[in-house]
Amino acid sequence: MNIADNYKKVKQRIEEAARRVNRDPDEIKLLTVTKAHPAEKVGKVLELGVDYIGENKVQEAEAKLPKLAGRYREFHFIGHLQSNKIKKLIPLKPVLIHSLDKLSTIRKLHNYLEKHDLQQDILIEVNTSGEASKFGIEPDSTMKLLKAAAEFSRVHIKGLMTIGKLTDNRDEIRACFRQLKELSQQISQQNIPNVRLDILSMGMTNDFEIAIEEGSNIVRVGSAILGPREY
Repeated sequence: MNIADNYKKVKQRIEEAARRVNRDPDEIKLLTVTKAHPAEKVGKVLELGVDYIGENKVQEAEAKLPKLAGRYREFHFIGHLQSNKIKKLIPLKPVLIHSLDKLSTIRKLHNYLEKHDLQQDILIEVNTSGEASKFGIEPDSTMKLLKAAAEFSRVHIKGLMTIGKLTDNRDEIRACFRQLKELSQQISQQNIPNVRLDILSMGMTNDFEIAIEEGSNIVRVGSAILGPREY
C-alpha cells in the first residue's frame, strides 16, 4: 500500500466529482481521518501536504496529537462528544467539532469555554439515515436545537454534519446528503443570530463523491488514504 498514491487518487476523485457538478474543487476540504493509525504513520501522511486531520476519540487524540505538534494546520474532532470529555478535548485546540447533537452537551461546552475565556466553532450532527445505530438529532428537531444552542455565545454554529446510510444503494445514500443540504438551506433562511450554516460535513471513504455532488464542502476520508485501521 502506497499512502502517497492513495492520497493523490483521493484528491483526483474529489476534483472529478466537483467538476461533474460544476463546483470548484478548491472549496472542498479533505479531512484525513487518522483514527486508529499510529502517530508515526500519520507523520508520513503529513509529509505529503495533508493539512487537516480528524480524530474520533478524545483519549486517542490526547496521546497522538502532541507527537505531531506543528505538523498539521487544523485538527477537527469528528467523534461523538461526551460532556465528561470536554475538558480533555478543548486543550487539544480543535478548529471544529463536527458532532454535537444535544443541548445539554452544548451548554456544558459553553460553560467550560466561558470559564477559560475561549470560543469554539461547532457543527450539529443530524441523523439523516434514520438508522438507530447512528448519533445525530432527527432532521425535524434540528431547527429547535439550533435556536436553543444559538443562545450560547461562546459556541459558534458553522454548519451541519451527517453520515450517509450504510448501504450499497447509492440513491439512498444520496437522499441522506440531499436532505442535509435542503435542511441547511431552510434553516439559513431563518437568519438565526450566531448561526452560520456555511459548512456541510458529509461523505466518507465509501461515499464522498456522492456527498460532493450533493454539496458537501468537508469530506472525512480515512481508509482510502491510510488503508485499513490498525486496532
